[in-house]
Amino acid sequence: MSSPIVEKIFARNRLSRFMMGALLVVMAAGCSNNSADAISNNSVVNSTKSNVSSTKPSNDSDAAVVQALQANLSASGIEEKIVSAVPTDMDGIYWVTAEGLPSFFTDQSGKHIIQGQIIAVGAAEPIDISAALVASTAQEALKAVDKKDMIIYPATGATKSVVYAFTDADCGYCRKLHEEMADINARGIEVRYLAWPRSQESVPKMEAVWCSQDRNAAMNQAKIGDNVQAPNCANPVQEHMALGARLGVRGTPAIFTEAGQQVGGYLPAAELAQAVGAE
Repeated sequence: MSSPIVEKIFARNRLSRFMMGALLVVMAAGCSNNSADAISNNSVVNSTKSNVSSTKPSNDSDAAVVQALQANLSASGIEEKIVSAVPTDMDGIYWVTAEGLPSFFTDQSGKHIIQGQIIAVGAAEPIDISAALVASTAQEALKAVDKKDMIIYPATGATKSVVYAFTDADCGYCRKLHEEMADINARGIEVRYLAWPRSQESVPKMEAVWCSQDRNAAMNQAKIGDNVQAPNCANPVQEHMALGARLGVRGTPAIFTEAGQQVGGYLPAAELAQAVGAE
């Protein structure tokens, strides 16, 4: 059974309930390692990974498609706001960004919602046209998060790579990742934490961490299971949860590169450094 806080964020109307159905099942479990929870786009065609960058989304949103999709959603009693619909390499198919929902594909008429991976064939190797679009959406969304709203563990010495990690105080794999923070930072990786409480019980814990005068010290406490006390304050926990929902986060930790690619869940420090090019 999904928690009330998750349902509050993810089940506001019929469309969000439909699109988040599978997500809610995973969120009930929540904590995961890399193999269980990476949102990778090479699971269907392994050879597409090296070809992801060859397909780039257009920066120009098609106002007519946005208007048509918005009208069709409204006709079905769905009030999610459509932010943009950009053309893809697939004729007549557009990549849609919406408030409070993971991005998805639609057709030119705006009558169909398409979720999942789209593979282009016919070239020397298959090309995943979804991956560049997913990464571009995540890159822009993460770049927009103010640094003061994250808890940052800077690299030791020169910064070779920056990663964003959606995390939870009660997640075993999140704690395992945090145990290796000194090693991760020593490898030149800066870690920027965003809040992703997996249950209603975890929400006040994460809010207390973000409301603490010394957030890093509070996070260190929370990661070893200590109780963190702090006065209530305005905090970004709910905003981080909404952002995670938009990016399709399914569990914690969920680690993204600055380029918007999700490298998985928990990875040992050495493997993480290799995955993000910090070696």
